[in-house]
Amino acid sequence: MRGRTILILGAVIGVAAALTLAMPRLPHAAPVIALDDPAEAEAALARATRESRLAESRAARLTRAADSATEAAQKTASQAAALAARIQQAEAEIEASRARLTIARSRRAALSARLAEKREPTARLAAALQTAARRPLALAALQPGSLADVVHVRAVMASAVPQIAARTASLRRDLERGRALERQAATALAQLQGSEAELRGRRAQLAALEQQQRTASRSAQGAALREAERALALAEDARDLDGLVDKLGEVARLRSELAALPGPILRPADLAAPLPSQPAPAAADPAATPPPADFQLPVQGRTLVGFGARRTSGLASTGLTLAPAAQAQVVAPASGRVAFAGEYRGFGRIVIIEHPGGWTSLVTGLARVDVMVGAGVIGGSPIGRASGGAVPVTIELRRAGKPVNPLQYLR
Repeated sequence: MRGRTILILGAVIGVAAALTLAMPRLPHAAPVIALDDPAEAEAALARATRESRLAESRAARLTRAADSATEAAQKTASQAAALAARIQQAEAEIEASRARLTIARSRRAALSARLAEKREPTARLAAALQTAARRPLALAALQPGSLADVVHVRAVMASAVPQIAARTASLRRDLERGRALERQAATALAQLQGSEAELRGRRAQLAALEQQQRTASRSAQGAALREAERALALAEDARDLDGLVDKLGEVARLRSELAALPGPILRPADLAAPLPSQPAPAAADPAATPPPADFQLPVQGRTLVGFGARRTSGLASTGLTLAPAAQAQVVAPASGRVAFAGEYRGFGRIVIIEHPGGWTSLVTGLARVDVMVGAGVIGGSPIGRASGGAVPVTIELRRAGKPVNPLQYLR
């Protein structure tokens, strides 16, 4: 019995020592990241995982399009869009790794609190067992009544030993769970660092490709600057953002009508012959025109304000407001033509893109704009970077100038 008691004593003392030494390692191994609510971290992990899969699928599709393109401009545009999708994939993986790290730290903190509650009684039990173990059995025989006490203590110990062993096993399981959480946190931290390195590499590749595009299109920059000046003049005349979109829509309709006009008619050999009649171009009906087939959200992030929700001003939201990470990649929501790109009062840097059939998309909250007015873009083309932090990104989709819910047209 004495040998068994000493074994149990050693186990309890070992567990108590482990409880004291095992706790502080994880906070030093992890970067300083605020512990969010576990439910929010779980939601962020699910959202980031979904966005990563979608970005990976877009990147694969755009890479195939680049490989099959025969025109240099189309090939370069698809390559840039594929790189932007890879950047968004890396951003989503960073967000997922941060969420995993937060979840591991939160669970570890909860486990530490439970173990702290068990630490004090375990330490008292270890001290009592140490006292009992140090008392030799021969000394107990020299004290009156001590033999009866020894028999009673041994009987109590015989019934208590199974409970002590069970509690020790429970503590050991908790400690093993804590070590598993440490390993999960270390894995999440390594994934975070790897995703950040990949993001830096992808951004460098995109910057090199954009420089190549600017060099190739240098001859067309004069016309683009003149068109940008006209767009800025329209912005100065517009009363508000709705007015600017309407003015740009009028210019787009005029441009479409001019493009649809027939070319010059050759002079007939018989001057007396009547000139052939030319049918007037039919105006496109935006209500009957399908939305852009490649429509997507321009940036990844948590939804702050949904379409139609009441804002602090009391007005209903005409778009979707997202909270992206700082400097997150922003892409064109769909294929089209850049109608406006630059500062606009009260909205910071914005980009307005005209899509075929009378559709228009508007993106606000950019820290940087990487496209020029008049440039053609495909769905997923990089158009800038998000400010992030307290500055959200808003996406509006309009049909014939009227806002519609963007979520209805996501593929």
